[in-house]
Amino acid sequence: MRRRDRRGRGIRGPLVPSDLPVFRSRAQAFDDLVLDAVERLERLWSRELANVDFLVEDVPPVPPRAETIPFSRLETEPGGRARIVVYRRPVEIRTKDTDETALLVHETVVEEVANLLGLEPESVDPES
Repeated sequence: MRRRDRRGRGIRGPLVPSDLPVFRSRAQAFDDLVLDAVERLERLWSRELANVDFLVEDVPPVPPRAETIPFSRLETEPGGRARIVVYRRPVEIRTKDTDETALLVHETVVEEVANLLGLEPESVDPES
């Protein structure tokens, strides 16, 4: 049986320093974009978003022959809790670079918060 690591030393350490952007995975970078969007909205709507959980999933559960694939999902519970799920792969597939991804993530989060609060997206985040 041939071993992959011929000399038995194994990987000695990370290939890049942890302070470089390349150290983070695409999923971790996407999580950061969602967190940035949520933090911005929580400054404006802290009381209204106190019972809202924000999650990231890779892909949405899509039924066969679906015409569209959603970027996000809003789930509300009878006790007043809510959950907003942002789907990473559909957003990444529809954007070209990090700036465009950040913009689409922010717009998606704002839209779901607007749906939850029963407001227009423009009134949820007037600066976007």
